[in-house]
Amino acid sequence: MNVSLDLEGSRVIIVGAESATRRVRARYQAAGAEVTVLSAGRARVSLASAAGIGTIPGGLPGDEAAGQSAMPHLIVWVEGRESQRIDLLSAARRLRVSMTTEHPAAHLPRGSVTLVGGGPGELDLITVAGRQALLEADVVLYDRLAPTEILAAWAPAAELIDVGKAPGHHAVPQQEIEAIIVERALRGLAVVRLKGGDPFVFGRGGEEVQACRDNQIPVTVVPGVTSAISVPAAAGIPVTHRNVSRAFTVISGHAPLSPDELTHLSGLGSTIVLLMGVGTLVQTVAGLQTHGMRSSMPLAIVERGYSIHQRTTFSTVGEITSHLAAISLRSPAVIIIGEVVRLASGETPNQGAVDLIVNSLPAP
Repeated sequence: MNVSLDLEGSRVIIVGAESATRRVRARYQAAGAEVTVLSAGRARVSLASAAGIGTIPGGLPGDEAAGQSAMPHLIVWVEGRESQRIDLLSAARRLRVSMTTEHPAAHLPRGSVTLVGGGPGELDLITVAGRQALLEADVVLYDRLAPTEILAAWAPAAELIDVGKAPGHHAVPQQEIEAIIVERALRGLAVVRLKGGDPFVFGRGGEEVQACRDNQIPVTVVPGVTSAISVPAAAGIPVTHRNVSRAFTVISGHAPLSPDELTHLSGLGSTIVLLMGVGTLVQTVAGLQTHGMRSSMPLAIVERGYSIHQRTTFSTVGEITSHLAAISLRSPAVIIIGEVVRLASGETPNQGAVDLIVNSLPAP
């Protein structure tokens, strides 16, 4: 049975050592509860004191200064001897105080690392496994494009470290990010590296996994919904479609493409998805045309996908350059090149999308 409780303002006693109860304590505090962490013995004394008696029925010792503490609404057992738990449960029942059990945080000589793909930014698109990893985290290192609006609620027991990177500006260098991950994990903490999209799609997740392996730190990768597929979908563009495109290629536009890359891409006749390509778009479309792509090839740019500021521009490889000054293109943006662009409807399926710009596309 799944029962949700409103804990705002509730008095909660959590039983166990500080280290074992750290995650449970943070979750209840985040839910608005007034939390006190006590050992099993002190919890018994506190309960007797709140009841205003020297002893709790059943022989549990009370406080000399009875009645000085308020009766808790809930007792949360995390750790202690089983005999103590049974005694405290019996006393709580007699005093009509609810009691529940939660798992303690692990005491490990060496921690663990989980790389979590946060998806394209929409809160609902992070995976269940990703949410669970955040819930159990001691430390979260997060990126600019990760879903962070309610990160403090998702990871209530965690130290939150912003290591976000903007185009051309890396406030925290990659090597320093890896050093933080390793240092925290070697202290026995559960570390989550939260990224936008998928950790292994231009996310440098492979480098972070290698840093963990070099230090014998257990590492897990939780995949995410990559923007290479999801952001085109938000604009109504499928990256593949029967009788239109049976393949798609995802390219990083961080640096200009080589002549060989441009030649191969032009000759594939399938969908091209360009990530991080705003700064090199002019060179990319010029190079594709130079190496064989026709200027009438449809092109779409989806800016800030899955946000209320989402904007889609439809154009062609030959004409997009002349429109750039007017549209003031901004990152993050996903660029889609190919005949699948024609399949997009005039209204995007993402309800938060606004400011759709459509330029007429030539007949195929």
